[in-house]
This record gives sequence, structure tokens and C-alpha cells, in this order.
Amino acid sequence: MRSIHMRSSLAVLLAAASMFPALEGTTGTAAWAQAAAAAPAGRQLGTVKAVSGGSLTIATDAGQQYTVTVADGARIVQLAPGSTDLKTAEVIALPDIGVGDRVLVVGKAGDTEGTFTASRVILMKSTAIAQLHESEQADWKKRGVGGIVSSVDAGAVTVSSGTKKIKLETTGKTIFRRYAGDSVKFENATPGTLGQIQPGDQLEVRGTKSDDGLSIQAEEVVSGSFKNLSGTLATINATAGTVTLKDLATKKMMTVTVTANSDLRKLPPQIAAQFAARAHGGAAGAGAGQASARPATTPSAAPDAGNGEHSGRAAGADLSKMLARLPNIPLTDLHTGDAVMIVASQSQPGSDAVTAVTLLSGVEPILAASPAGSEMTLSPWSVSGAPEGGGAQ
Repeated sequence: MRSIHMRSSLAVLLAAASMFPALEGTTGTAAWAQAAAAAPAGRQLGTVKAVSGGSLTIATDAGQQYTVTVADGARIVQLAPGSTDLKTAEVIALPDIGVGDRVLVVGKAGDTEGTFTASRVILMKSTAIAQLHESEQADWKKRGVGGIVSSVDAGAVTVSSGTKKIKLETTGKTIFRRYAGDSVKFENATPGTLGQIQPGDQLEVRGTKSDDGLSIQAEEVVSGSFKNLSGTLATINATAGTVTLKDLATKKMMTVTVTANSDLRKLPPQIAAQFAARAHGGAAGAGAGQASARPATTPSAAPDAGNGEHSGRAAGADLSKMLARLPNIPLTDLHTGDAVMIVASQSQPGSDAVTAVTLLSGVEPILAASPAGSEMTLSPWSVSGAPEGGGAQ
């Protein structure tokens, strides 16, 4: 699936982008990376697609492609992994740039659309990004905790993770990021605040855990508001990109927008029957699958084994894990009356309109085994194939 958990790895792209300092010498940040992507002609941030003579072809994160002419005498420097200071950058030559490298080019727009002349190129090698990504994944796996926000009291956040209640200890240095819209890719998370976190949110935190594991000194927090829906499709509007269904758990009619970022999958009948049997055996575990949620394409560790989760919860986690192996289907393959399970993002708490992150059809046996619609749910942060070594799987 598209990396909720996917290709251009979230921690990698955010980390790489945030390592490019602004020209004024200030330290780079994820916020700056987003500004750079949308900046006017003076700078462009992207991935190298081709190198030919004195020019580069780069693709920005927004999907725009530029032919970049590197001016004679242009300064080309390479940042080391983890560095945010241009003073530590190594001067390199144009032939040292390779396909897949991340570059920030500074200069001016060319005379024709899609062209750019660079007077300065700041580079991070793709190999260095991969190494940094692997290092961060290992750290998230070692020092990361994920779960559902159970309470927020005067800024104190408590997370339910398996059978534990874990308190987050935050400081002015804690980094907050927030998922929004139709994407739970870590690279698409925007800078957030402690005040945005609400009960029911899914959250991942990295930091130093206490000896008893009941508190963590939070260094970085990523969170988001998601809903698990299940029921039969009442209407499908392929032109508008929407479906409606009556959610089995809440009995509310929900309108779900399906976008280009939404993952649509269909579960084979035999596999659906197997999961239905497992879900039926764990019917006592209401809210299954949620406590082991992890951010997508991000940093986290796989859910702990042997933590007392019911078989329904384990079935939900395994169902989420296998979805990456299923092919995508178009919205036109769905029909009214189809039973579906949906993970959706919710921009406004309590709204009847949500945006699909993942929609899974072919789940009639599962819903028949769990008629209340709550015994087994998908985890929004593990439905699209977490990165190697990270993310709940």
C-alpha cells in the first residue's frame, strides 16, 4: 500500500529535508522543508532523477519536475547524516551527485516553465539518508511506545498501550507532529502542538522510558485522529469519490471520501473466513487491534507479543499486517451492499464526513462473526506496510 508506511519513508524524507538549513544559516526544520517545497522560484527541494552534463533533473515532493542547470562556479556541498550546519558541509563536484540523492537547489527560475538555474546546491546522499533512516528506525523500535490516548489532563497525556497506562513527560524541547487529511505517511505529518492531542487519538512517542515502563520522557511525538468504521455500502459515487455506509458500532450514516491517497483492498474469501474464525474466538476483546497501533511508514516497533491481548485484537493486528500483500482495487470495483472495514482520518471530531485511509472489502464473514462491528478493527498505522524495521506490523 502506499506507505502509511511507504516508499519515500517518512522519517527519511522529513529527516533529510530538515537537514537542509536555510541560507541565512539557521538550523533546518521540518516546517522549513514544507516551506521550501512551496517556495517561489528562489529554491527547490527534491530528489535527483537524472544527471547529464551540467544539469540535473529533479522531482519535488509535490510531483513537479525541473531541469536544473548548475551555473559555472556554483557552490555544491554535501551534508553528513544528522548535520544541520552548513559549516560542516563538504564541498563536492557535480559528478558526485547521483540519482536518488536529495538536493536543495538555490537560484532562479529559468526562462521556460520547468527550468531552473542553480547558483548553489546542497546535497544529501541517498545512501546517507538510508543509513540515517535505519538508525532512526532502530531507535524508535528500542525507545518507542505507541497506543491510544486515554486522557489529557492539564497538558499531561496518558496513553493506553496493551495493558499498560503510560504517562508522557514533555518539555519545551519535545517535538510534536500531527497527521491530518487523508495521509498517515510520516513524511506528510506537519508540525503540531501538545494542545492538539485529544483522548481517542492514536499516538507514537519516542524517548527514555522509566524503569517500570509507566512513564516516558518524550523527545518526539506523532499523533492523529482516526476512526474505524464497518458496515455495508449504501451508496457509491465514483465521480465524486465518495461512499456512504451505516457504521455498525455507532449506527450513524457516514460519508467517506476516497482520494488518490486512499488504499482500497479486497480480502480473498478463504482469508476472510480464517480471520472471521479468529475474530469470533476473541469477541470479548472489544476495540480489538487498536492498542497495538503504530505510525505508518514511521519509526516504530512492532507490537509486543504476550501482552495479554485477546485473539480478536491479535487477528486485527495480523489483518492489518497482511494488507500490504493485497493488490489495490479501483473504487469502481465496489458495489452497494458490499461489506467493508474502513480506517478514516477525521479533520473535525464528531463529524459524519471522513476521508478514507484504507478501505477493505470482502469482509462479510468477519462482520458476521462480529455483528457489533467492534470486536476487530484495522489499525490505521499499520495498514500499508510499515518500513523495514519500523511501524507496527
